[in-house]
Amino acid sequence: MLLKLHIQNYAIIDDLVIDFSDNLNIITGETGAGKSILMGALGLILGERADSSVLQQKEKKCVVEGYFNSENKTAVKQFLIANDLDADEELVIRREIAVNGKSRAFINDTPVNVNQLKALSAALVDLHQQFDTLELGDADFQREVLDALADNGKLLQQYTTQFNQYTKTKKELLELQQQQTAANTSYDYNKFLFDELEEANFKDNELEELDAELKLLSNAENIKQQLGSIYFELKESEQPIVQQLKALNNRLHALEQYHGSVEGLNKRLLSTQIELQDIADELEQINDSVQYSPDRIQEVNDKISLGYKLLKKHAVNSTNELLAVKEALQEKLNDVLNISEAIAQKEKLTATLLQQCEQLAKTISANRHKAIKPFTEKVNGLLKQVGMPNAQIKIELTAVELNHSGSDAIEFLFDANKSNRFEPLRKVASGGELSRLMLCIKSLVAQKLQLPTLIFDEIDTGISGEAAKQVGNIMKELSKGHQLIAITHQPQIAAKANAHYFVYKAIKGDKIITSVKLLNNDERITAIAQMLSGEKPTAAALQNAREMVGN
Repeated sequence: MLLKLHIQNYAIIDDLVIDFSDNLNIITGETGAGKSILMGALGLILGERADSSVLQQKEKKCVVEGYFNSENKTAVKQFLIANDLDADEELVIRREIAVNGKSRAFINDTPVNVNQLKALSAALVDLHQQFDTLELGDADFQREVLDALADNGKLLQQYTTQFNQYTKTKKELLELQQQQTAANTSYDYNKFLFDELEEANFKDNELEELDAELKLLSNAENIKQQLGSIYFELKESEQPIVQQLKALNNRLHALEQYHGSVEGLNKRLLSTQIELQDIADELEQINDSVQYSPDRIQEVNDKISLGYKLLKKHAVNSTNELLAVKEALQEKLNDVLNISEAIAQKEKLTATLLQQCEQLAKTISANRHKAIKPFTEKVNGLLKQVGMPNAQIKIELTAVELNHSGSDAIEFLFDANKSNRFEPLRKVASGGELSRLMLCIKSLVAQKLQLPTLIFDEIDTGISGEAAKQVGNIMKELSKGHQLIAITHQPQIAAKANAHYFVYKAIKGDKIITSVKLLNNDERITAIAQMLSGEKPTAAALQNAREMVGN
């Protein structure tokens, strides 16, 4: 709800404050008095483009402030929280235009950009000017109207949750399928590389060990000859070293009785003899195990050749690195199989969610179809009351692909002259027709939608008499639960006001400025009488105005 509007240095407004009532606020005044200027100033805090040409005093900045009560506005609170702004019950929106034409916007004294300002103000104020056809022709607004009357609120919340989950799952499925396509492209090659390594069947450090074996095999004869010679000298020559040590040990043993140190030396000599005996035995075993085998040499050579070829192919330097390549290839092959399993599960979940969404969308669509007839009948009835007896509205629902709002495309069609040639609203309805149509529609949905402050600028274009009276009645009824602000030239509408503001020009010093006055009851009667009969109202006009206000 708009509590107060404060305008400084805007066009011919010097410094103006307007306090609004909770219900129906009517603004009247002569043509050119400045009513449209008020709407222009209000548009600034709603995020419209700023222009330094509006500065009355070029050396001072322009400031427009709107004070709002946002206590029960869920959308407003969500916006403030989402944008880290103070969420007080009283909300102050300020727009400043500097002398150089640059503008700044503030929400509760925190600087914001124009897009943020527009987003917030859309939840606070619905400004409908005579040639503003955007909202009524907007598909989202038309859908919101129909869904409000169809009581689809909870169903749509449930559907939105399901549809978001469905689109998320569908996107994940597509990503998995793309991964599988990419994986399949390299699968055959990876499988070939893996099979090649699997067939080679290398063990840990095998190539390094084969290298050592090949050296041994290639030098087998020389090795056996040297081992045999050493063994011969140790154990089988005419004077084997082991036997000589044994004899020396016996001789030294005989001397133990003569010197205390000899016993220790004899033990050491005995240990040496035993060690050489063991060495000789191991040399014999090694010598027996070393066999020259051309077949084994060829086998080892072939395995080493294959190994080096694979090392070079995979740009690694050891058997273990080659085995790591094999393990990585195995993981890639497994990933393809795992993706296939994940795709199968995701396809099943996607199909389930799609079925749930389709069922909910079907119910939502059925509710919409059911609401169309009573809605159009009521709107068409109200159109007759507001001076459009030949006008008709029709709602067309077309089945479309599942989307964020269901499976219907909704179009409000309009025929102004009973021609049965219905066209989209945005193409055929005039500004005045749209304003009255908007009033009729919003009067029906007001109790089901949390509407912002409604502002109608010259909704009475082209009507008078009974039609104007009916427009006033509808606005009065609508204002019982919502704040309305309307600029009008019709006395029948002005008479319904809870607060009647009169816009006029005044002289301040050497300047003409726009001023606004909240009229008391007598002033209202005079103003309405002037609207009925001219600047100097007759007694009959005054009596008529008195009756209109009284009623």
